[in-house]
Amino acid sequence: MSEERVKMRKQLGLLEGVAIILGIIFGSGIFISPKEVLEKTGSVWGALSVWAVCGVLATLGAMSYAELGTALAKSGGDYHYINEAYGSLPAFLYLWDANLVFVPSTNAIMALTFANNLLEPIFPNCPIDPLSTKLIAAVTICFLTFINAYDVRFTTRIQNVFMFTKISALVIIIVGGIVWMARGGVENFDDGWAGTKTSISDWSVAFYSGIFSYSGWNYLNFMTEELRDPYVNLPRAIYLSLPLVTAIYILANVSYMAVLGPSGVRATKAIAVDFAGSALGSMKWAMPTLVAIAILGGLSVHIMTSSRMCFAGARNGHMPALLAHINVKCMSPMPSLVFLMLISLLMLIPSNLTSLITYCTVVESFFTTLSCSAVLWLRYKQPDIVRPIKVSLWMPVVFVTICTVLLVVPIVSEPVAVLAGAFITIAGVPVYLLLVRSKPEPVVQLSNKFTLLCQKLFLSSVEDKED
Repeated sequence: MSEERVKMRKQLGLLEGVAIILGIIFGSGIFISPKEVLEKTGSVWGALSVWAVCGVLATLGAMSYAELGTALAKSGGDYHYINEAYGSLPAFLYLWDANLVFVPSTNAIMALTFANNLLEPIFPNCPIDPLSTKLIAAVTICFLTFINAYDVRFTTRIQNVFMFTKISALVIIIVGGIVWMARGGVENFDDGWAGTKTSISDWSVAFYSGIFSYSGWNYLNFMTEELRDPYVNLPRAIYLSLPLVTAIYILANVSYMAVLGPSGVRATKAIAVDFAGSALGSMKWAMPTLVAIAILGGLSVHIMTSSRMCFAGARNGHMPALLAHINVKCMSPMPSLVFLMLISLLMLIPSNLTSLITYCTVVESFFTTLSCSAVLWLRYKQPDIVRPIKVSLWMPVVFVTICTVLLVVPIVSEPVAVLAGAFITIAGVPVYLLLVRSKPEPVVQLSNKFTLLCQKLFLSSVEDKED
């Protein structure tokens, strides 16, 4: 199937672009990572410093991605940039890890967090069976996959509603914290550096938890082909979103610290719900609902954008051809959506959420660093390509340098996560050599026959409906 025949419809504007970025970033991270960041840094000001630095780091990365997204204006995001800069094998390994590790892991984390925030207020004093949480998470993933497959335009309209709901939840937290501090509740900041840890490994894990909360700033690049006027709307969406996210995250964490204090943040299982119980009085009932909607919206947009990465890989021959198909009625990459849904359901099996976060963040950070370094490599390799946006070189240099250091430290602090990620990545090499590079005829023929069979079944079902 030729690339010219397989294209997505341009139906996303600036508002939808901002909603996608905010929709992913304002997912589950800000409601689960504050506890981990505080525990690993040991102090209030240490934790707030991590949130600020992670915001600056995400902004530098997003600026670099603005150059990549406008110079290489195709869907697929990191996959497309790695393929263009470093070739077929690294791009395939990115797809391999994305589909087996960090995309389904992130879906599972967000779905489980949604389930926890849904059940905690309903059963406040009862132990919740983990199986119940996982079942709700599984139903949520399946339902949102169906919504994304049904209609892209409908999904993006929902994202706009989700975006304002998420911002409302965080604004309520920020205003509640400001009112609390205005009434004199600032004692938790008097000796804010007390208890600060000196372990580099602990701080690196804190940074990974913070980075996880900011992750998603690059996901609009997965949908470049669906943006109207991407050379204008992609960078504008980035410029509007990242400073806003950084400010909201820092202020939200200040509110958490002011109201709950370090001990309260460490003890919480649902930080926004506990915050509402202490600071909002009779309005505390609204917070669990807003948080649940916020996380639901983040999961929905993550499912939508990550399916485009899978679609782009299949279009280039790095995934089964079936995954490059588009449902012509709904204009959505339905096979890719279903495939990622099934893998995400498998990721609900592990029980340790913190290890899952570290595991997927380490792997994703490696490829994000590789993608951002493509700015530097393409400046040398392809100096003459048109770059509607050309960032200062210090931005990708600083981003790549800091991320490289952060990648080295977890080898000591989280060796299991690093080794697991390395093992899965290396396991993709023989798969690439056997099924992609050599393209054995039996495999290709079998894939083509299966694809044709699915096409015939789909067309026959459409004809039956029309009759």
